[in-house]
This record gives sequence, structure tokens and C-alpha cells, in this order.
Amino acid sequence: MPRPANSTTIYQALQAVSRAQPDNVAIVFGEQSITYRELVQRIDGVALKLQAFGISRGDAVAVFSQNRPEFVFCYFAVAKLGSVFVPLNFNLTMSEVEYVLGHSAAKILFHDDRVASLQELSLPTSFRHRIAELSELSTEEPPAPQAAVDLDDDLLIAYTSGSTGQPKAVVLSNRAQLNAAASFKELFALSPGDTTVLGAPLGFLLGLSTISMVSLLAGAKVVMNLRFHPGEILDALVKHQATLFHGVPTMFSMMLEYAEQHNARYDLSSMRALICSGSPLLDELRNRFTQRFGKDLQNYFGMTECYPVFGRRSDDPEEPPRGSVGKVAPGAAVRVLDEEGKECPTGSHGELLIRAPSMIKRYHKDPELTLASHIDGWFKTGDIGYVDEWGYVYITGRIKDLIRRGGANVAPVEIENVLLKHPDVLDAAVIGVPDRIFAEVPVAYIVKKGGSTLTPEEITVFASGTLAKFKLPAAVYFASELPLGKTGKVDKMALRNLWDAVATEP
Repeated sequence: MPRPANSTTIYQALQAVSRAQPDNVAIVFGEQSITYRELVQRIDGVALKLQAFGISRGDAVAVFSQNRPEFVFCYFAVAKLGSVFVPLNFNLTMSEVEYVLGHSAAKILFHDDRVASLQELSLPTSFRHRIAELSELSTEEPPAPQAAVDLDDDLLIAYTSGSTGQPKAVVLSNRAQLNAAASFKELFALSPGDTTVLGAPLGFLLGLSTISMVSLLAGAKVVMNLRFHPGEILDALVKHQATLFHGVPTMFSMMLEYAEQHNARYDLSSMRALICSGSPLLDELRNRFTQRFGKDLQNYFGMTECYPVFGRRSDDPEEPPRGSVGKVAPGAAVRVLDEEGKECPTGSHGELLIRAPSMIKRYHKDPELTLASHIDGWFKTGDIGYVDEWGYVYITGRIKDLIRRGGANVAPVEIENVLLKHPDVLDAAVIGVPDRIFAEVPVAYIVKKGGSTLTPEEITVFASGTLAKFKLPAAVYFASELPLGKTGKVDKMALRNLWDAVATEP
């Protein structure tokens, strides 16, 4: 996989872009316009600030904030110093934040003023700092030197929900990020003439890496929004004549419903790609979006552990068939294996194993999971699918029991473990069910203890004390018992059939 010449870090790759086009606009945030020259200067200033805080090679730096340029400054500055960046999802609860900070051994945390609930945590004042401090910098000092960093040194720890309910900590290297940038550039034909609007949170790799880092290393312009609001995103696409937008199905659904409810028309004629990832793209949404905006949505598939994987390649003259997630991305590869681990013939279903330009280095502090997730250097996706004779990939199901709600992975067992802590809950099971806006949402089935008057509302309030909002059950049903399979485990297929029967009742 080709990488920017002479680059061992994303900072050095960005420097090369800045030298080639110093006066081009790199980031727009509100009324701010930051050129590539200014961007590197700001990153250099943040690197000095981090050094003043005692951050050096190998130290972990965490950021818990809504979208703002300082989030990106910090990421590139960390790369320059040979440190490790830990982005936090802005929607995490305080208990989840506390876990991530402890597990990553972060040396410092930067946060914005909207995170007032951090007061709940016993964090020393020397550890916790406002992210706005990264803007209060002097450029008079000479910049910190680029640390002696190897391509395979750790750069990033990204936390994502796991099938066990415990957050997985995905470690990615400099090589992985540089490879991702090179692959995406070819996959989507990115160039300095492109403008992308950032609506996804920078706390997710979709916002931080796939959209922001990749676009900047291609010399494109990134229009940054504080958070996702459908009307604001649509306005930004038009105002800045954006050429690309990358989001999850929930975002596109909300943009569509906003336009419909306000009977608003938006000229998206400048757009050449609206890319959808994170969870299944329903045909209903795709068709309605095309009818409303005159632009088709295209599928893309990647994982925190491995990306980019599948999508519509810029050099493919044919539109991928409906139901397909496209072809393998540049530098990626796929195998389809049956239950015995043998290669499936073309068109036959099996588990998808992948290699991608950005590959997980390891799961942080979890060698067993790292080993179990790989076979001979291939990553086990847990998804079931097939590849047709023209090379198009179809994902038809999954082995893992994850619920993909609006692009975020939700582990049923994590919710179940919280519900079972309620004193009136005897048993609990959670399944994912289809949802028009979020693609999937969790639904809980609960067995109450004898004599309990527990209500669904009380369950939701109880769970909200521990779980992030997007993990809360969308509905709670009570049952006298949970159906069991032959192994004695809860039969979730039976629960799904039960839900289907209720959902289809007149």
C-alpha cells in the first residue's frame, strides 16, 4: 500500500501537504478558516503545550469533547511527539469515561465546557484541562522536533463496544493511519478540490480518521460542525458546495425527515458522493433520499479494527448492485470461509475474513481477544456474506450478536448486565430489532420477581444511571419466563419471533 513519501507519522504527511499548498483552506469552523500553513503552526503549538505538561513518547493523551479544531490539532500533535491518542465518544456516561481513562492509562485529559458532569469524577486538577487551553498558545517559541517514531509504533487507542459487553480497546499504528489515508484517497478519488462536511463525532474513528485525517492528508477542505444537526449539515453542504459527505444511516434519515417536515429544498448538485456506513442501508431510506435530493447514497463498509474494506471504487464504471457493499478497497482483501474453515466457492455464504490497509495492531491489554480475532493474519469479522462473480461483496447476516444502532455497536450483554442489577429483575435478555431511523434498536425482555410492580419506565430510569442514552432499550416487555434453547441459553431467535408477532399485529 503506497504511503506519503518519507512519512512515518500523520504529522509528517500533513507537513508535506502544507508545503505543497500552504494557503489552501484546511478547516472551516464557524467563522474560522484555517489554512494548511496555519494548521501546521497550530499543531506545532499544541505539541509544545503537551511537552510543557510532561507528555512524551508513548504517553496516552485523551480528549473528551464535541467537534472543534483543537481535537484535530491534538491528534496530529500527539503523532508528532510519538505519543498515543485516546478519543472518547462524547455520549459516554461518567462510569464509561472513568473506565477508558483508567484502562488506557491516560496521562492527561482535555475536555470542552459542555462536559460539566466530569465534576462527578475524582480527577486531579493536573490531569484534567479545558480543550480551549490548546488555543491559547504563543507561536514565538521554536517548534518541538519530530520524535523518532517508527511506522509500527502505537498511535491510537479507539474504544468500541464488544460482544462481551466490555469495551474493546483497538490499538492502531502510524502505518495503519497512513495506509488508510492512501487507500481512501484512491477509493474515493480524493483531491485538493474536494470539500467534506464533518457531522460525525470526532470521538469516533469515522469522524476523526475516515473523514478528517483522510481528507486533510488528501489536501481537501474539512467543514467542521460542533455536532450533528440535520438542518445545519444540509445548510453547510449547500453553503460550502461540498463534494463529499460521509455519515451513518441515522444521519441520512434525519436529514431526509428534516427536509420533508420543513418542506425544504436543498441544492446538492455539487455533491459527487454521499457515503453511508456503520449499519445496514435500508432500501426504503435510499429510495426516499434519492427522490428528495436527486442524489443516491452509496454503501461503504469498514470496522474500527480494519478499514477501509468495501465500497464503491472511483475507478468502477458500474454502480454496485443493490444489496452490495461494493468491492474491496485498494489494499484490502477478503476471504469467505465455511464452518469448517474451508474456502467457499464464489456466490456461497460464509464468514467474512478481511485484511485492510488499516489493520488492528492488538486489543490493548487483551492478548486472548487479539489471538481469537485472527486466523493466519486475517481478521474475523463475525459477519456472514458472499462475493459474486464480478467481485461485489454482500453482507447477509452476522455471527456476533451486536446491535448496530445508528452506526454505534451496542452489546446486548452489556445492557442485560445492567438490567439484572435491578432488585426486582429476575432475568433479562436484549435483542436488536429493525428501526426506521436508527436501523436497529435494543429491546429488552424481562422476568420480574414475584409480586413486583416494576414498570418499563422505572427500568429505563434505572438503566440510564449506567448506560449511555444510545444503549437504552427502546422498549421493555415483561414475560413470565424467557425461552431457552437446547444448550440452556436464552433462545434469542424465539424472542425475535415473539417481537415479530407483536410488531405485525393489526
